[in-house]
Amino acid sequence: MRTESVRCCVAGGGPAGMMAGLLLARQGVEVLVLEKHADFLRDFRGDTVHPSTLELIAELGWIEEFLRLPHTRMSEVTVSIGGKAVTFADFTRLGVRCPYIAFMPQWDVLDFLAGKAEQYPSFRLVRSAEVTELVQADGQVTGVRAVTGDGPLEVRADLVIAADGRHSAMRAQAGLQPTAGSPPLDVLWFRLPRHAGDQVPFFQGGRGALISIDRGDYWQLAYAIPTSAYPELQAAGLPAFHERIAGLAPALRDRLPLIDDWERLHQLTVRVDRLRRWHRPGLLFIGDAAHAMSPAGGVGINLAIQDAVAAAQALGPVLLRQDRPEEADLARVQARRERPARLTQAFQLGILRDLYPKDLADDGAGHVPPIFTAFRALPPLRHLMGRFIGLGVRPEHIAR
Repeated sequence: MRTESVRCCVAGGGPAGMMAGLLLARQGVEVLVLEKHADFLRDFRGDTVHPSTLELIAELGWIEEFLRLPHTRMSEVTVSIGGKAVTFADFTRLGVRCPYIAFMPQWDVLDFLAGKAEQYPSFRLVRSAEVTELVQADGQVTGVRAVTGDGPLEVRADLVIAADGRHSAMRAQAGLQPTAGSPPLDVLWFRLPRHAGDQVPFFQGGRGALISIDRGDYWQLAYAIPTSAYPELQAAGLPAFHERIAGLAPALRDRLPLIDDWERLHQLTVRVDRLRRWHRPGLLFIGDAAHAMSPAGGVGINLAIQDAVAAAQALGPVLLRQDRPEEADLARVQARRERPARLTQAFQLGILRDLYPKDLADDGAGHVPPIFTAFRALPPLRHLMGRFIGLGVRPEHIAR
């Protein structure tokens, strides 16, 4: 087994892990990011870059270059239910440089961040390296073991940041158990070709709920169904599924036969949970590993990135002093970021759940969610919602 030593080892090269590694290296901290995949090309991942994240990239001085990557923009979110539409969130008054959501494939975002990080000599990214075990001594996490393309690897580190996502393998090893909420939905992701002149609402409620993201030459589609209803949907057959989607997006009817096998659908079983404690001596959890989010509002990536900013700015100076971070240092990161995560999850599990059907038989015709009625009656709410979704409860900023 090869052995390496670094100041900080980050497990997971997703948005949280990559941003944490980049910002630590920017301060001069020696950091190693271990990413289990050979590349970032995995479809049907969160692709929303919110105004808060765009502002961070602008503060780093890279926004013009970033926005040259292929993307589409949304300045407001419109929800349509039962043939009625309402603007649910308006980002145009946020007072930031980019008052919109950018829809950009996550692999492009991660490639961009990795490219910037690799310009710092203290940063290293190892791909095809899956973390399998925590290394511990005297109650302290002192590193990780990983399986890599070059054989087993042990990394010894003064700090391990666990950014390995909602299915984190390190939670149980660390003896940390999450509290679980009750997610209102599961999501079926799929794609269909996009034709010139297509008119498809971003969010359409009815028999299920359909979210449609314009990818230029194709539609990336998310069909939300009640939790655990997928077997019932499959039992009804693909033609019935086609009719459900056509009822929500008639413009796509001619392409639905392309979904000729259930394998063309990617099921995301939604889980919403949160660690009571995000840390142990030598170990800190951030992003979905600390608080798995529902896809509602598309806020998960942006909360994870804000966690990374807070962690890097709190712990970078400690690591630069050649000190091992104390648990009090790690606890300060959780104290700063836990409340935004809790409030956002409460919002997802409470208010937003009314936008989604409670069972497959619900056609949406007889039910107007209270939140829908409130936004139609009080248009100023759209600006408050734009701030909540676009910036979050506690937006982070890059220290000068």
